[in-house]
Amino acid sequence: MGSPCELQIYTTDNSHFQNVAQNVIHEMVRLEKKYSRYRDESFLSEINRCAAKGEAIEVDAETAHLLNYAVTCYEQSDGLFDITSGALRQLWKFNATKPSLPKQDEINALLTFIGWEKVQWKSPILRFSIAGMELDFGGIVKEYAADRAGAMCAAMGIKHGIINLGGDIKIIGGHPDSSPWNIGIRDPRNKNDVSSVVQLTTGAMASSGDYERCIDIAGKRYGHILNPKTGFPVQHFASITVISDFCVLAGSASTIAMLKEKEGEEWLDLLGLPYQWIDVNGLVGGNL
Repeated sequence: MGSPCELQIYTTDNSHFQNVAQNVIHEMVRLEKKYSRYRDESFLSEINRCAAKGEAIEVDAETAHLLNYAVTCYEQSDGLFDITSGALRQLWKFNATKPSLPKQDEINALLTFIGWEKVQWKSPILRFSIAGMELDFGGIVKEYAADRAGAMCAAMGIKHGIINLGGDIKIIGGHPDSSPWNIGIRDPRNKNDVSSVVQLTTGAMASSGDYERCIDIAGKRYGHILNPKTGFPVQHFASITVISDFCVLAGSASTIAMLKEKEGEEWLDLLGLPYQWIDVNGLVGGNL
Protein backbone atom coordinates (compact mmCIF):
# COMPACT_ATOMS: atom_id res chain seq x y z
CA MET A 1 0.00 0.00 0.00
CA GLY A 2 3.03 2.28 0.01
CA SER A 3 2.51 3.25 3.66
CA PRO A 4 2.39 1.79 7.19
CA CYS A 5 -0.69 -0.41 7.70
CA GLU A 6 -2.21 -1.53 10.97
CA LEU A 7 -4.93 -3.92 12.12
CA GLN A 8 -6.16 -3.94 15.72
CA ILE A 9 -8.91 -6.36 16.70
CA TYR A 10 -10.30 -7.82 19.90
CA THR A 11 -10.87 -11.56 20.25
CA THR A 12 -10.56 -13.98 23.17
CA ASP A 13 -9.24 -16.81 20.99
CA ASN A 14 -5.69 -16.62 19.62
CA SER A 15 -6.36 -19.04 16.76
CA HIS A 16 -9.35 -16.93 15.77
CA PHE A 17 -7.15 -13.84 15.81
CA GLN A 18 -4.52 -15.52 13.65
CA ASN A 19 -7.13 -16.69 11.16
CA VAL A 20 -8.71 -13.25 10.84
CA ALA A 21 -5.37 -11.45 10.60
CA GLN A 22 -4.00 -13.84 7.97
CA ASN A 23 -7.13 -13.54 5.84
CA VAL A 24 -7.14 -9.74 6.01
CA ILE A 25 -3.41 -9.49 5.23
CA HIS A 26 -3.84 -11.89 2.32
CA GLU A 27 -6.61 -9.71 0.90
CA MET A 28 -4.57 -6.53 1.29
CA VAL A 29 -1.63 -8.16 -0.50
CA ARG A 30 -3.99 -9.31 -3.29
CA LEU A 31 -5.26 -5.77 -3.85
CA GLU A 32 -1.73 -4.37 -3.70
CA LYS A 33 -0.56 -6.83 -6.35
CA LYS A 34 -3.60 -6.20 -8.52
CA TYR A 35 -3.78 -2.40 -8.50
CA SER A 36 -0.35 -1.02 -7.63
CA ARG A 37 0.98 1.24 -10.37
CA TYR A 38 4.50 0.44 -9.14
CA ARG A 39 4.24 -3.28 -9.99
CA ASP A 40 4.81 -4.23 -13.63
CA GLU A 41 2.83 -7.44 -13.10
CA SER A 42 -0.26 -5.72 -11.65
CA PHE A 43 -3.53 -5.62 -13.56
CA LEU A 44 -3.42 -1.83 -13.43
CA SER A 45 -0.05 -1.93 -15.20
CA GLU A 46 -1.60 -4.23 -17.82
CA ILE A 47 -4.40 -1.68 -18.29
CA ASN A 48 -1.83 1.08 -18.65
CA ARG A 49 0.12 -0.84 -21.26
CA CYS A 50 -3.09 -0.91 -23.30
CA ALA A 51 -3.68 2.77 -22.53
CA ALA A 52 -0.21 3.64 -23.78
CA LYS A 53 -1.02 1.97 -27.11
CA GLY A 54 -4.56 3.35 -27.40
CA GLU A 55 -6.06 -0.14 -27.22
CA ALA A 56 -8.96 -1.82 -25.42
CA ILE A 57 -8.98 -4.32 -22.55
CA GLU A 58 -11.60 -6.45 -20.84
CA VAL A 59 -11.77 -6.02 -17.06
CA ASP A 60 -13.16 -8.20 -14.28
CA ALA A 61 -16.16 -7.34 -12.09
CA GLU A 62 -14.11 -5.86 -9.25
CA THR A 63 -12.23 -3.50 -11.55
CA ALA A 64 -15.51 -2.58 -13.27
CA HIS A 65 -16.92 -1.63 -9.86
CA LEU A 66 -13.93 0.63 -9.19
CA LEU A 67 -14.18 2.20 -12.66
CA ASN A 68 -17.88 2.90 -12.15
CA TYR A 69 -17.08 4.59 -8.85
CA ALA A 70 -14.34 6.62 -10.56
CA VAL A 71 -16.90 7.79 -13.12
CA THR A 72 -19.19 8.92 -10.30
CA CYS A 73 -16.32 10.86 -8.72
CA TYR A 74 -15.50 12.42 -12.09
CA GLU A 75 -19.08 13.58 -12.52
CA GLN A 76 -19.50 14.81 -8.93
CA SER A 77 -16.26 16.80 -9.14
CA ASP A 78 -17.00 18.46 -12.50
CA GLY A 79 -14.09 16.57 -14.02
CA LEU A 80 -11.51 17.37 -11.32
CA PHE A 81 -11.31 13.82 -9.93
CA ASP A 82 -9.99 12.17 -13.07
CA ILE A 83 -8.16 8.85 -12.94
CA THR A 84 -6.59 9.57 -16.36
CA SER A 85 -4.40 12.21 -14.69
CA GLY A 86 -1.85 9.48 -13.96
CA ALA A 87 0.19 10.64 -16.94
CA LEU A 88 1.20 13.77 -15.02
CA ARG A 89 3.42 11.78 -12.67
CA GLN A 90 5.86 11.49 -15.57
CA LEU A 91 6.76 15.13 -14.89
CA TRP A 92 6.12 15.57 -11.17
CA LYS A 93 8.90 13.73 -9.30
CA PHE A 94 7.93 13.94 -5.64
CA ASN A 95 10.79 11.67 -4.55
CA ALA A 96 13.51 13.62 -6.36
CA THR A 97 16.53 14.69 -4.30
CA LYS A 98 16.82 17.91 -6.34
CA PRO A 99 13.26 18.68 -7.40
CA SER A 100 12.37 21.18 -10.09
CA LEU A 101 9.14 22.48 -11.54
CA PRO A 102 8.03 21.05 -14.88
CA LYS A 103 8.02 23.50 -17.76
CA GLN A 104 4.67 24.78 -18.95
CA ASP A 105 5.15 23.38 -22.45
CA GLU A 106 5.85 19.95 -20.94
CA ILE A 107 2.63 20.17 -18.90
CA ASN A 108 0.65 21.29 -21.94
CA ALA A 109 1.96 18.36 -23.96
CA LEU A 110 0.82 15.85 -21.32
CA LEU A 111 -2.61 17.46 -20.86
CA THR A 112 -3.52 16.21 -24.33
CA PHE A 113 -3.48 12.65 -22.89
CA ILE A 114 -5.70 13.49 -19.90
CA GLY A 115 -9.47 13.49 -19.73
CA TRP A 116 -11.98 10.74 -18.93
CA GLU A 117 -13.97 11.86 -21.98
CA LYS A 118 -11.17 10.31 -24.05
CA VAL A 119 -12.02 6.88 -22.61
CA GLN A 120 -14.84 4.65 -23.80
CA TRP A 121 -16.13 2.60 -20.91
CA LYS A 122 -18.93 0.07 -21.32
CA SER A 123 -18.47 -2.80 -18.90
CA PRO A 124 -16.55 -5.02 -19.27
CA ILE A 125 -14.63 -3.26 -22.09
CA LEU A 126 -12.37 -0.31 -21.37
CA ARG A 127 -11.17 1.39 -24.56
CA PHE A 128 -8.67 4.23 -24.91
CA SER A 129 -9.32 6.49 -27.89
CA ILE A 130 -5.76 7.83 -28.09
CA ALA A 131 -2.35 6.37 -27.35
CA GLY A 132 -0.29 7.71 -24.45
CA MET A 133 -2.90 7.66 -21.68
CA GLU A 134 -2.47 6.28 -18.16
CA LEU A 135 -4.81 5.47 -15.27
CA ASP A 136 -4.15 5.97 -11.56
CA PHE A 137 -6.52 4.55 -8.93
CA GLY A 138 -5.05 6.72 -6.16
CA GLY A 139 -7.82 8.03 -3.93
CA ILE A 140 -9.92 4.90 -4.45
CA VAL A 141 -8.14 1.57 -4.06
CA LYS A 142 -6.51 1.97 -0.64
CA GLU A 143 -9.79 3.24 0.78
CA TYR A 144 -11.65 0.39 -0.91
CA ALA A 145 -9.14 -1.99 0.69
CA ALA A 146 -9.87 -0.54 4.15
CA ASP A 147 -13.59 -1.13 3.63
CA ARG A 148 -12.89 -4.69 2.40
CA ALA A 149 -10.79 -5.38 5.49
CA GLY A 150 -13.53 -4.09 7.77
CA ALA A 151 -16.19 -6.17 6.06
CA MET A 152 -14.02 -9.28 6.25
CA CYS A 153 -13.41 -8.81 9.97
CA ALA A 154 -17.12 -8.33 10.65
CA ALA A 155 -17.98 -11.41 8.57
CA MET A 156 -15.51 -13.46 10.64
CA GLY A 157 -17.13 -12.45 13.91
CA ILE A 158 -14.99 -9.47 14.94
CA LYS A 159 -17.09 -6.80 16.68
CA HIS A 160 -14.38 -4.50 18.00
CA GLY A 161 -11.41 -3.20 16.04
CA ILE A 162 -9.86 -0.69 13.69
CA ILE A 163 -8.05 -0.81 10.33
CA ASN A 164 -5.56 1.91 9.43
CA LEU A 165 -4.07 1.79 5.94
CA GLY A 166 -1.73 4.75 5.83
CA GLY A 167 -4.27 7.07 7.42
CA ASP A 168 -7.31 5.62 5.65
CA ILE A 169 -9.30 4.29 8.58
CA LYS A 170 -12.21 1.90 8.92
CA ILE A 171 -13.80 1.19 12.29
CA ILE A 172 -15.12 -2.32 12.91
CA GLY A 173 -16.52 -1.30 16.30
CA GLY A 174 -15.50 0.54 19.44
CA HIS A 175 -13.56 -1.03 22.29
CA PRO A 176 -15.32 -3.87 24.18
CA ASP A 177 -16.21 -1.41 26.97
CA SER A 178 -18.02 0.72 24.33
CA SER A 179 -15.39 3.47 24.49
CA PRO A 180 -14.43 5.05 21.15
CA TRP A 181 -11.17 4.96 19.25
CA ASN A 182 -9.21 8.19 19.58
CA ILE A 183 -7.93 9.10 16.12
CA GLY A 184 -5.57 12.00 15.60
CA ILE A 185 -5.72 14.25 12.55
CA ARG A 186 -2.16 15.02 11.58
CA ASP A 187 -0.85 18.55 11.50
CA PRO A 188 0.10 18.92 7.80
CA ARG A 189 3.12 21.09 8.67
CA ASN A 190 4.48 19.02 11.58
CA LYS A 191 4.33 15.25 11.22
CA ASN A 192 4.91 14.77 14.95
CA ASP A 193 1.84 16.80 15.98
CA VAL A 194 -1.91 16.35 15.63
CA SER A 195 -4.27 19.22 14.89
CA SER A 196 -7.23 17.55 16.61
CA VAL A 197 -8.52 14.21 17.87
CA VAL A 198 -11.69 12.51 16.65
CA GLN A 199 -13.53 9.82 18.62
CA LEU A 200 -15.24 7.09 16.59
CA THR A 201 -17.01 3.82 17.36
CA THR A 202 -18.23 3.22 13.81
CA GLY A 203 -17.75 4.42 10.26
CA ALA A 204 -14.57 5.52 8.52
CA MET A 205 -12.23 8.49 8.20
CA ALA A 206 -9.80 9.54 5.49
CA SER A 207 -7.55 12.52 4.86
CA SER A 208 -6.06 14.09 1.75
CA GLY A 209 -3.25 16.60 1.90
CA ASP A 210 -0.06 18.06 0.50
CA TYR A 211 2.28 16.55 3.08
CA GLU A 212 2.90 12.85 2.35
CA ARG A 213 4.29 13.19 -1.17
CA CYS A 214 5.48 16.68 -1.90
CA ILE A 215 8.39 18.85 -2.95
CA ASP A 216 9.51 22.24 -1.69
CA ILE A 217 10.86 24.76 -4.17
CA ALA A 218 11.81 28.31 -3.19
CA GLY A 219 9.88 27.97 0.06
CA LYS A 220 6.66 26.82 -1.61
CA ARG A 221 5.20 23.35 -1.17
CA TYR A 222 3.86 21.39 -4.12
CA GLY A 223 1.81 18.33 -3.14
CA HIS A 224 0.89 15.24 -5.15
CA ILE A 225 -2.78 16.12 -5.65
CA LEU A 226 -2.75 17.41 -9.22
CA ASN A 227 -5.46 19.37 -10.99
CA PRO A 228 -6.08 17.47 -14.27
CA LYS A 229 -7.16 20.67 -16.02
CA THR A 230 -4.02 22.69 -15.23
CA GLY A 231 -1.49 19.92 -14.59
CA PHE A 232 -0.30 21.63 -11.39
CA PRO A 233 -0.76 20.75 -7.68
CA VAL A 234 -3.61 22.31 -5.74
CA GLN A 235 -2.55 25.21 -3.53
CA HIS A 236 -5.46 26.21 -1.29
CA PHE A 237 -5.82 23.49 1.38
CA ALA A 238 -3.00 21.71 3.18
CA SER A 239 -5.29 18.88 4.30
CA ILE A 240 -8.93 17.84 4.42
CA THR A 241 -10.33 15.06 6.60
CA VAL A 242 -13.78 13.55 6.03
CA ILE A 243 -15.81 11.07 8.08
CA SER A 244 -18.30 8.72 6.43
CA ASP A 245 -19.78 5.25 6.76
CA PHE A 246 -17.35 4.03 4.10
CA CYS A 247 -13.67 4.82 3.73
CA VAL A 248 -13.86 4.96 -0.06
CA LEU A 249 -16.45 7.75 0.19
CA ALA A 250 -14.47 9.62 2.85
CA GLY A 251 -11.29 9.37 0.78
CA SER A 252 -12.78 10.46 -2.53
CA ALA A 253 -14.70 13.29 -0.85
CA SER A 254 -11.57 14.67 0.82
CA THR A 255 -9.65 14.49 -2.46
CA ILE A 256 -12.42 16.15 -4.46
CA ALA A 257 -12.64 18.94 -1.88
CA MET A 258 -8.87 19.46 -2.14
CA LEU A 259 -9.21 19.68 -5.92
CA LYS A 260 -12.06 22.16 -5.71
CA GLU A 261 -9.79 24.45 -3.64
CA LYS A 262 -11.75 27.59 -2.59
CA GLU A 263 -15.05 25.91 -3.50
CA GLY A 264 -14.20 22.79 -1.52
CA GLU A 265 -15.82 23.80 1.76
CA GLU A 266 -19.13 24.73 0.12
CA TRP A 267 -19.12 21.39 -1.73
CA LEU A 268 -18.49 19.48 1.52
CA ASP A 269 -21.37 21.33 3.17
CA LEU A 270 -23.65 20.19 0.36
CA LEU A 271 -22.37 16.64 0.76
CA GLY A 272 -23.44 16.70 4.41
CA LEU A 273 -20.52 14.73 5.88
CA PRO A 274 -18.43 15.73 8.93
CA TYR A 275 -15.13 17.29 7.87
CA GLN A 276 -12.16 19.40 8.91
CA TRP A 277 -9.91 21.50 6.68
CA ILE A 278 -6.56 23.14 7.25
CA ASP A 279 -5.45 25.65 4.65
CA VAL A 280 -1.89 26.39 3.57
CA ASN A 281 -1.77 29.32 6.01
CA GLY A 282 -2.59 27.09 8.98
CA LEU A 283 -6.19 28.19 9.43
CA VAL A 284 -8.56 25.44 10.57
CA GLY A 285 -12.25 25.05 9.81
CA GLY A 286 -15.02 22.52 9.32
CA ASN A 287 -17.83 20.95 11.31
CA LEU A 288 -16.10 18.21 13.34
